[in-house]
Amino acid sequence: AIFSQSATAQMVVVTVAVLTSFLAATIALTQNDIKKVLAYSTISQLGYMFMGIGVGAYTAGLFHLVTHAFFKALLFLGSGSVIHALSGEQDIRHMGGLRKYIPTTAITFLIGTLAIAGVPLLSGFYSKDGILGQVYDRGYALHWLLALITVVLTAVYMVRLYLLTFEGKTRMTDEVRHHVHESPFSMTIPLMILAVLSIFGGYLGVPEFIGELVGIHESNLFDKFVSPAILLDNFVATGHHLLDHVTLLILSIAAAATGIAIAFYFYSVKPGTADRIAADKNVEPLYNLSYNKWYVDELYDYIIVQPFRYLCNLAAWFDTKFIDGAVNGVANILREAALTLQAAQTGVLRSYATLMAIGALAILVFIVLWQKF
Repeated sequence: AIFSQSATAQMVVVTVAVLTSFLAATIALTQNDIKKVLAYSTISQLGYMFMGIGVGAYTAGLFHLVTHAFFKALLFLGSGSVIHALSGEQDIRHMGGLRKYIPTTAITFLIGTLAIAGVPLLSGFYSKDGILGQVYDRGYALHWLLALITVVLTAVYMVRLYLLTFEGKTRMTDEVRHHVHESPFSMTIPLMILAVLSIFGGYLGVPEFIGELVGIHESNLFDKFVSPAILLDNFVATGHHLLDHVTLLILSIAAAATGIAIAFYFYSVKPGTADRIAADKNVEPLYNLSYNKWYVDELYDYIIVQPFRYLCNLAAWFDTKFIDGAVNGVANILREAALTLQAAQTGVLRSYATLMAIGALAILVFIVLWQKF
């Protein structure tokens, strides 16, 4: 409610969210580790959730959190099933053709892929479209456009992941292929349950205008359930309605279809084309930028890690030289004094008698001089 009172705060949240979603999607495009693709996909989807929160569409953001839990849990468990079947292999370049070896995993993984891509009638379609519609309705047209482009990228990298993993010619070694096996029921039954939720879970929050189009009278049950807990709905009509809801819906479907078609062309119809394009000298810098995660890790290392490590080394040097030096210095002084006094303890009686005589003489001289002056 506090952020809802500040248009500047909302703009910052929405802008950071849409950039996060877009940049994470571009990174996922070029990753070859099956878990890395899904990890950056999660970051991208979190951007969508915060888009909804940033424009005040809290229920839309929360609903995408729920549906995302369905299909992303399905995809991560599916990737675990793949890794289990391949005895630990995670590089999708060493997979391919797994559908005939692990069909249950392949089918459920495909359902999760289509759900996150925003294919109509699946859960991700309703939650993602709800956010996109709210972002546009509340006047963030440029943010909506970048989010729509991200829908295309999402479909591309997820269908790419599915095709390189489960379709086409196998790229496994003979040893790995010999041991490929479907996961046990303890792993496939959760996959099937999550697949069902990925298909039908979206019907809990069908946007009202879609419900009117398809004749669902009790639509958006999730909104009705969550709304009482939300104290403020920050919707303010902006007059920015160049596109109606049906047009926005069509554009969202077209974006998902475009991404699927692009991935299908490059990784099924013309396999190897994407690699040749990436190797082109004009495209290679962009590919490297994506593959190296926009050098965010290196940037963090240069700006944060290295300066912090330098400060830590400086603090360690100061602690060693001054803090420890002061403590150890006192001990060293006492130790040297003790060693000096120890030298006088020879154990020879004549030496003690001589020292006593010298001491007595010194005291006598001191007394005489004191009385004289």
